[in-house]
Amino acid sequence: MSTATDSQLDVEITVTETAPCTKQIKLRVPAAAVDGRLEAAFGSFAMEAAMPGFRKGKAPRALIEKRFGGAVAQETRQQLMSEAYGRAIEEHKLRPITEPRPVDGEMVPEVARGKDFAFSVEIEVAPEFAIPDFAGFDVKKPTIEVTTDHVDGEILRQSYRWGTPVRIEGPLENLDRMLGKAVVTVDGRDGTYFEADKALCVVPAKEDEGKGALLGLLFEGLDASLIGKKVGDTVKVTTTGSDSHEREELRGKKIAIEYTITEAERITPRSAKELSEMYGVESEEIFREQVKDALEQRRDSEQRAAMREQVSEQLVAKIDFALPSKLSESQAARTIEQQRMELLSRGLDPASVETRLAELRGKSEKVAKDRLKLFFIMARLAEHFGVQVTEQELNGRIAMMAAQQNARPDQMRQQIEQSGRMGDVISMIRDAKVGDRVISLAKVSDISAEDWNKVVEAKAKA
Repeated sequence: MSTATDSQLDVEITVTETAPCTKQIKLRVPAAAVDGRLEAAFGSFAMEAAMPGFRKGKAPRALIEKRFGGAVAQETRQQLMSEAYGRAIEEHKLRPITEPRPVDGEMVPEVARGKDFAFSVEIEVAPEFAIPDFAGFDVKKPTIEVTTDHVDGEILRQSYRWGTPVRIEGPLENLDRMLGKAVVTVDGRDGTYFEADKALCVVPAKEDEGKGALLGLLFEGLDASLIGKKVGDTVKVTTTGSDSHEREELRGKKIAIEYTITEAERITPRSAKELSEMYGVESEEIFREQVKDALEQRRDSEQRAAMREQVSEQLVAKIDFALPSKLSESQAARTIEQQRMELLSRGLDPASVETRLAELRGKSEKVAKDRLKLFFIMARLAEHFGVQVTEQELNGRIAMMAAQQNARPDQMRQQIEQSGRMGDVISMIRDAKVGDRVISLAKVSDISAEDWNKVVEAKAKA
């Protein structure tokens, strides 16, 4: 037990660990300190109080206490709780990751003259761990040359992205897009879980092997359910919520979506000549050169992302600590949103991002826990390295995201702020800087794209 005393407040603090990363804080403010605070509060209130029949500040103290005593006591109670809790956090160097909550079965008492004011709260705190020797990290740097085939493939992708949509009735083919009414039901829950009148769906491309996303969930064989269908048709697809889904009530549950197609369109791709004119480029040849430059920049970005991912994997493997006892939905949702920002900033179109996020949700519970573990590691290493995110870096990342989405930077910033995702963008920049610091201290060696793909495939099968 420790006792902290200053001219404002005396408080006795006892901190105990009740579960991994969970602290119970017992706080007791002695009666003398309570009396002093109440006396000061009433004295301050009496000087400002205006009551009928008395000049301001001249009303009898007994009358003031009788009429306003409850309100003053309640305000004093809140102040004592806040200051006592703040002293505990500061003195014991705790790093809360949740708001304080009452201990089960305990009530916070009212304040009263001549009585100690004692209460307990419980919080979850960031895990503690030792910083590893980063010289022992082995990081591979994938190398690849951008070829004519890559340029052709990117131009084909852009030709569909900026192509002309034409309304169709059906039958649907690969890459056709549709809007429809989606009705979601979940095993074990009565009635409809969720409805959406304008749910977007895309028939998976042939190379996607039938997998596609709908309402943020990944479905196997989605192409078989949609190809050949037409506007007005209803299809039903099912999947199982992953153990790591950010919504706890969907984890491990059978999820069914009844999807009625209300609109459909097919993209007529633009030619390379039309694309070059759209971008204001003088010729197709110059346009191809610009596409190659953009691909090389994306390659460098993907290369760095692959190296940072290796750092993340090794951090999780080499640093061991117990996680907080509960994986909250907000924490799981935050990792998903941070991944969304990262993918968008790397140039993936929104449909591809949603498919990747659907795949991410389908990962095992261990993967979800590793993501949460990495969240705490990155926050701690940011402190260790003194990493800060500047306004210039934030503006630069938003401008890059805007360019990828063909939007103005101010529009992108407004969109991010309105969706409450600015913190995710800041965390993304911070984590990238932390990863780069670790890479600068690690052993780095080149690896060919072919060999790197083999490593990735082996990980996927593991």
